Amino acid sequence: MTDETRVEWREWGPDAFAEARAADKPILLSLSATWCEDCHEMDAETYAEPRIAANLNDGFVPIRVNVDRQPRIRERYNMGGFPSTVFLAPDGHPITGATFIGPDGMRQVIDRVREVWEKKGAEAGRLPRALRGDLPPAGEVSPQIESHLAGQLEVAFDEAHGGWGDAAKFPLPRTVEFALKRDRSRALRSLDAVRDGLYDPVEGGFFRYADDAAWSKPNREKTLESNAALLRAFANGYRYTGEDAYLDPAAGTADFLVDSLWTGTGFAGSMGPAAGTDYYLLGKEGRDNAPGPRTDLTVYAGGNALAADALLVLAGLTDDERAREFGSRALSRVAGDLVDDGVVTHFRSGGDAGEDLLLEDQARVVAAACRARQVLGDESVAGEPVLELAAAVADAAIDELFDEGSFLDGPASGEALLSSPLRPLDGNVEMANALLDLAALTGDERYREVAQETVAAFAGAWDRIGVQVAAYGTAAARLLRDPLVVELNDEVGSDLHRAALRVADHEALVVPEADLADLAAGTARVSAGETAVEATTPEELMQAVSSVTPDA
Repeated sequence: MTDETRVEWREWGPDAFAEARAADKPILLSLSATWCEDCHEMDAETYAEPRIAANLNDGFVPIRVNVDRQPRIRERYNMGGFPSTVFLAPDGHPITGATFIGPDGMRQVIDRVREVWEKKGAEAGRLPRALRGDLPPAGEVSPQIESHLAGQLEVAFDEAHGGWGDAAKFPLPRTVEFALKRDRSRALRSLDAVRDGLYDPVEGGFFRYADDAAWSKPNREKTLESNAALLRAFANGYRYTGEDAYLDPAAGTADFLVDSLWTGTGFAGSMGPAAGTDYYLLGKEGRDNAPGPRTDLTVYAGGNALAADALLVLAGLTDDERAREFGSRALSRVAGDLVDDGVVTHFRSGGDAGEDLLLEDQARVVAAACRARQVLGDESVAGEPVLELAAAVADAAIDELFDEGSFLDGPASGEALLSSPLRPLDGNVEMANALLDLAALTGDERYREVAQETVAAFAGAWDRIGVQVAAYGTAAARLLRDPLVVELNDEVGSDLHRAALRVADHEALVVPEADLADLAAGTARVSAGETAVEATTPEELMQAVSSVTPDA
């Protein structure tokens, strides 16, 4: 039982499911998060109500799950937001569910679930369609994928308020990055809307989303993942425009990560409003005297890898030494404490450890290590060269998760729906793009072949993919065009290297300190397929990039 509720919560695991089977009771699964204000409100209003808690304790087996620590459970049982309140049969199949439920609604739901349970028993649960083992519809990787998603940028765009969608607004940073090359006006208008609606001008960093289409009602929670992804998107906005309107929020978010989320060894997972106060509405003086915000101090592998990637992008574009230092430190923490023979562990905290081999974690570590190779050069993290780290993590994911043409989100094992395979499109896209980076940086075509197969595994449904997964169009386009690669026989931090990192294409790859005997010292080779041009000055480099860049 927690301090906020009267419910006797069990941990997710075999004991709780065995108890439900032995007692012939349904399960109440509560999906919650440290940063989630609505979750804490439901604890205080609903689960703390004595009669509701007594009914749940007597008639159900209550299980509480932290969705950040157990993302595979989150992806299988999420009811569309958090909190998620899910009633299950003892085999883990859902009976019914919702998000936030107040006291009166919970009384009604309890009665309804009891009626269903008395009539149907364990047969009341149903296996969700996405977990029935069907393969995604495969097809050809063709130009129509990129064209379709570029068209969706216009179709789904909110012309009045910026961003995509017409209800609650999420910032969709990867969609912005896709749009920066294909519909820059709408990409920048979206960054403007996100900055004006979600950026915290007092302490820096972005709130997670807005409750309305006009971005005027921010949900005042900050997570590491959303801030890292937005930092990178705003940095790339600055890459294309050179405007402080995009650099300032990127730099402010970098400061927020370091000043507010750095734990001493890595970045904390999230920060939510303090209990009982609108912390983010107080202003600086009020905050100094208010209770501190709820912070999840857990250092998660995927979030820290994404933060390392974003900070190193900013460092490459601006020579920000603080961003460079903490990007490197975050990646070193992940590599040293959370990677073993290529297998990434989601987190370690005290005596607890998260799951191994989660697709999102593996993909983000590969991507961050590839970014480090471009910005930091051929250096080591935790005693291992960064490209060797990237290859080991990619190989482990391919060996353990690549199945029938696409990646599973993790090992198909565990209680209830965890034993059912899930092939998330967004996770597969993230891994495909990371593998394309690795292939270009190492010259190992095996990684490009796996990326090709992964993207093709979903291509039969290209016309049903929306802007939320626009990065699928990025991966498809990169497979159809030769990568733009800048190789330098020059040291890290040289004028030529710094210019290469600023080339106006955030999908290009940069290889400083390249081992090329035929390339003269202080020279860069810019190539795309069979076309290659050499340069010895930043000015020549920019001309070379323009001359070999394939048409978008």
